[in-house]
Amino acid sequence: MRSFMYHQPTRLFFGRGQIRHLGKEAAKYGSRVLLVYGGGSIKRNMIFESVARELEKYGLEYKELGGISPNPLLQRVVEGVRLAREQKTDLVLAVGGGSVIDTAKAIAAGVYATGDLWNMFLGREPITRALPVGTVLTLAATGSEANEHAVITHEGAKKKCAIHSEMIIPKFSVMDPEYTFTVSPRQTAAGVSDIMAHLFEQYFSPDAEAVITDYLTEAVLRVCVEMGPRAFRDGRDMEARANLMWASTVALNGLMGLGKKTDWSVHKLSHELSARYGMIHGETFSILYPAWLRYVADNDKGHRMARLEKLLFQAPDGSPEGFAEKLENFYRSLKLPIRLSEREVGPEQFEQMASSIIDLYGTIGAFRILDYNDIVHIYRLSL
Repeated sequence: MRSFMYHQPTRLFFGRGQIRHLGKEAAKYGSRVLLVYGGGSIKRNMIFESVARELEKYGLEYKELGGISPNPLLQRVVEGVRLAREQKTDLVLAVGGGSVIDTAKAIAAGVYATGDLWNMFLGREPITRALPVGTVLTLAATGSEANEHAVITHEGAKKKCAIHSEMIIPKFSVMDPEYTFTVSPRQTAAGVSDIMAHLFEQYFSPDAEAVITDYLTEAVLRVCVEMGPRAFRDGRDMEARANLMWASTVALNGLMGLGKKTDWSVHKLSHELSARYGMIHGETFSILYPAWLRYVADNDKGHRMARLEKLLFQAPDGSPEGFAEKLENFYRSLKLPIRLSEREVGPEQFEQMASSIIDLYGTIGAFRILDYNDIVHIYRLSL
């Protein structure tokens, strides 16, 4: 089992009515808040009103930055940095899902950037300072409410890249499962796929000694398989919504990767699809993962795929092909795509996408190292 240091600094307020803690927590960091949100649904479902009321109780001033899209764009980060500097913002507060939170994190770091903000994402300017970030979570998917990652798309360059820094871990997150009741079935399904992808990236490891981490990961995957269809069928199923919300947090707050080398190759393949075709993040995984599983099956010396088929889908005797097939069926039950052709994506850019990945990262993966030819092959298997 590999050595590790684990620190989780985010204060989590989980459950019904936890918005009551927002004003007090936000006031710890100053009086000026930049409020970041998405397309406006939080105003229609009254979440915005609750947030504003709690901020005003503590005399906090806020400026709004709305219109954050899925696969959030660099240009909105640039606009947010401008507003934060003008306002002399003390806290960046994200009210939304992963795209909104990632934008808030990028703004928080970008305020102190000395040059082109994209340099942070290319690793050319280290993050040494950031404004405090808080979140009010409205979508269970990315785990961004309690981790050090943020992913942004450069629309002009057709690139999707991440920053990673302890400086941008949220100071606090308000997590009320009722705030996810109005999430659409499609978004719910994509969120479940996203959570499972985070778990797969950490579970499929060349290391076999971190048994406790593997068992924890298996348990959270079971939650996704059991609770995902329930939330998909009934958006107001409190038990399902609550368990999925907590699953999204623990899936990517560092806990599930402790003591082992993790993979993340499928995420890199996914980012190319999102950046070039605007695909929903979670839907890229329902397409890519079955193809990846089949391609790397020969590397499964620890029989992890067979184990998951038995644990998640009650198969008497598991196998790599059986697991890939049952996972596809599970995605299908949530009306998720399992082929690129279902999203009208053809092979025309596969070589460019593979070259882009190799140029940015070199070879990728840990469970199996993937080179240019491997990447192209997996894309082709996804057709």
